[in-house]
Amino acid sequence: SHLSQRITRRLLPLFILVELLLGVVGGVSVLLLYWAYALGSLYYGALYGCLILIGGLTGLELPLLTRLLKRYGSLRATIARALSFDYVGALAGSVLFPLLLLPWLGMARTAFVVGLLNVGVGLWNAAAFRERLRAPGALLGVGSAAAAGLAVGLAFSTRLVSMAEANLYEDEVVYAAQTPYQRIVITRWKEDLRLFLDGNLQFSSTDEYRYHEALVHPAVALAPRAERALVLGGGDGLAVRELLKHQRLREIVLVDIDPRMTALGRGYPGIVALNQGALRDPRVRLVHQDAHRFLVAGADLYDVIVADLPDPNSDVLAKLYTVEFYRLARRRLSAEGVLTTQASSPFFSRDAFWCVVETLREAGFETAPYHAYVPSFGDWGFVLAATRRLVPAAIRIAVPTRFLTDGVVRQMFAFGRDTGPVPVDPSTMDHPVILSYYLQNSRQWE
Repeated sequence: SHLSQRITRRLLPLFILVELLLGVVGGVSVLLLYWAYALGSLYYGALYGCLILIGGLTGLELPLLTRLLKRYGSLRATIARALSFDYVGALAGSVLFPLLLLPWLGMARTAFVVGLLNVGVGLWNAAAFRERLRAPGALLGVGSAAAAGLAVGLAFSTRLVSMAEANLYEDEVVYAAQTPYQRIVITRWKEDLRLFLDGNLQFSSTDEYRYHEALVHPAVALAPRAERALVLGGGDGLAVRELLKHQRLREIVLVDIDPRMTALGRGYPGIVALNQGALRDPRVRLVHQDAHRFLVAGADLYDVIVADLPDPNSDVLAKLYTVEFYRLARRRLSAEGVLTTQASSPFFSRDAFWCVVETLREAGFETAPYHAYVPSFGDWGFVLAATRRLVPAAIRIAVPTRFLTDGVVRQMFAFGRDTGPVPVDPSTMDHPVILSYYLQNSRQWE
């Protein structure tokens, strides 16, 4: 914006060029960053280059538009019209991007669509004011070429993103989909099937049983009357598989916001083989709803609640690790019920792990933190929580397992000096400190 004061001539063609350039740069930016990230060393250069170009061109838009409008009215009316265009565009973008464009088109296609809109603005101005331009044909030609290029990019964006993704993962990508909630990628190498959500590993078929056995069975063992279970997240059905080993459980409700994820859990051959058809069991009921909303809306009580949620690496996910969320879960827990949650790594994300513990305590729970070694993840942490004192020594593994034994369980509740408690604050909706802890811990290992 500051540099625009040096521009004194040919405002209209320059404004049109700015719109065309902004459309092209913005349109290809996401795809460019995908490929740059896959190549590693080029990523930050591409990122800052896109930020500078898009920021600079965006900064030129409003001053140029204001000065153009000034030629056809008073200053007061000009500013009012310019700001109206600016605010209407900002409002439309802020509403459409999170609610429609990103969920249904994904990042790459959204960028191409928005880029085409910018180029369209440039072409409309070139056509509408061609008599005021020295070389309208050149601008129309450049704009048409830009629009054609972006249209081709939009048409092939899914394939191009898949090609870039193939470079992001060590193994062959055998499935990829963008849902309204997340990017789902499945990879395979020999017998190892892996699930990634938004680029984060959720399980490896070679060792997922360690994670899910540790998550589920201690909680069920400490629940005297385990007849009804609630699973929050876990649309792959692997936690449900472990719950189904307990014959006393009469009903299992699985709440996952993403229908595509549970569809994979019910129908993708590799995942169905892993979960042993768990999501087709008559004892299992699927609910496609946000976990927070589910807890708010209902009143049913559960003897076991399993929170198999992704790590708190975004503000959206961080709300599922707050005092308010755990208080809602406490309301849905039966008198002798037990809640269990994954809590990231006490070694790699030490502050975040103990923040989960402190947050549960602030929500009124008695807690019993523990951890287990999962080769794909490293040392991984979990927390048992109840409204009564928990006695881990009373845990007995009474179902078939591949990893857990009574002796292994006893060891899981002991922490070394480098994984033990640290002073942290509880996480709340108003102050989700767990996100800061998690991101700070993650940066230490980059």
